[in-house]
Amino acid sequence: MRPGRSSRASGPVTPADIAAKMRSIAGDVKETTEESRESIVTVIVVAAVAVLAVAYLFGRRRGRLRSTVVEITRR
Repeated sequence: MRPGRSSRASGPVTPADIAAKMRSIAGDVKETTEESRESIVTVIVVAAVAVLAVAYLFGRRRGRLRSTVVEITRR
């Protein structure tokens, strides 16, 4: 028996065999997609929070540098 062939040695490949194999492959792809979706969403959320934090800190620093200080003194 050659590698990659099913244990069924006799008979031609039928459309039902092909359809069954395609369903099997589609199921594997769906499982992999669902598993990786959770980690992708986590990475996106963490990246968004990091970008917002950096923007906040740079904006705060720039606001401090550009703000005017007014001193009022009594004579």
